[in-house]
Amino acid sequence: MVAEIISIGDELLIGQTVNTNAAWIGEALNKIGIRVSRGITIADEHDEIIRALAESGASAQLVLLTGGLGPTKDDVTKRALCTYFNTELVMNQEVLERITEMFSFRNIPLLEGNKSQAELPASCTVIPNHRGTASGMWFEKNGVVYVSMPGVPFEMEHMMEKELLHRLEAHFKRPRILHRTILTTGVGESLLAEKIADWEESLRAENLSLAYLPAPGLVKLRISVYDVRDEEKVKAVIAEKEKQLNALIAEHIYGYEQDTLQSVIARMLTERQETVTVAESCTGGTIAQMLTSVAGASVYFPGSLVTYREEQKSALLGVEPTLIKKYGVVSGQVAEAMASGARQRMKTDWAIATTGVAGPAGGTEETPVGTVWIGIAGVFGVKSVCYQFGRRREFNILMAAQAALNELRKTLIAQHV
Repeated sequence: MVAEIISIGDELLIGQTVNTNAAWIGEALNKIGIRVSRGITIADEHDEIIRALAESGASAQLVLLTGGLGPTKDDVTKRALCTYFNTELVMNQEVLERITEMFSFRNIPLLEGNKSQAELPASCTVIPNHRGTASGMWFEKNGVVYVSMPGVPFEMEHMMEKELLHRLEAHFKRPRILHRTILTTGVGESLLAEKIADWEESLRAENLSLAYLPAPGLVKLRISVYDVRDEEKVKAVIAEKEKQLNALIAEHIYGYEQDTLQSVIARMLTERQETVTVAESCTGGTIAQMLTSVAGASVYFPGSLVTYREEQKSALLGVEPTLIKKYGVVSGQVAEAMASGARQRMKTDWAIATTGVAGPAGGTEETPVGTVWIGIAGVFGVKSVCYQFGRRREFNILMAAQAALNELRKTLIAQHV
């Protein structure tokens, strides 16, 4: 069966808010065997909502809407739903009592606009919202299920996890779907496809499909099997194909499923009871932020140093001014000195350092914008590697941070062999 997602909100269309809801819903539905065939974003306008409901209802068995359920007059989704399902708004006393209790508990006055959140289409099945005032609404028409949910992400996600997903599982007969996601870095999508072309072709013989999901510096490879009949057999086939892929591109595979470079490094350092610090120049603290995004990072990450100016590289990291003058601040020698200095001062097993030209200005013919040197210091000594990215500042910073983490990951693996 297939589903379609309708995201409602002018703020989504003008780019004021990023639509994370559609991606989250798609992943959640896929896990229970419901495939999303289309997602659209529309304005919070009565006629647009009616048109979208009719179009999606003609091609899908499940239509999920998010947004347009606020207490203000510009949120018109409920009235549009009443028009489409030929019903009217009525005060739901149970919902009103819950909203009243919520405001009383928070010691906030209950306004008329807040009370209006309890006015719901008479023909809908109410789906409780335990995180806010906008209730979910379940409708059925011509064999199609329509569900309207709030647009606030944490409200929508909680509603789906606690209320909606199990209702959908009970309502629909669904095929079993299996996915396996392999995460790669350090290789572009085109080159990766060339490297694994024969392997990809072999998947089809086993009724497996492959999707390339690129992001800056990363490519996810998702193996999928739809309408699974013998789950154990399919899992064994996927495991064998994964083994074959690892033999082809082991150096580029850094993890699986929801792994990140920083979570992989966290596991490696924790298992070895080792620590790491960072000395950042062009990345400005991005690597430290990525490392500390993993819960429990204090076990292996005591702190870091952001030394943006040359004098701070000398004062805080002990980089000799003569070294900077001789080789330039963006150089392998300086990156290595930064890494060694950070490791010594923070007393860690490992240290990463970055120095480069993030842009958009500041480059030279010898050191163009996008040039980044990464230093890695550890028990083996110190080394550096140079990368050349693009001309966009934000892109260069992100790519440099990911490359630095990947260099550490590869070094940790090499030292463990």
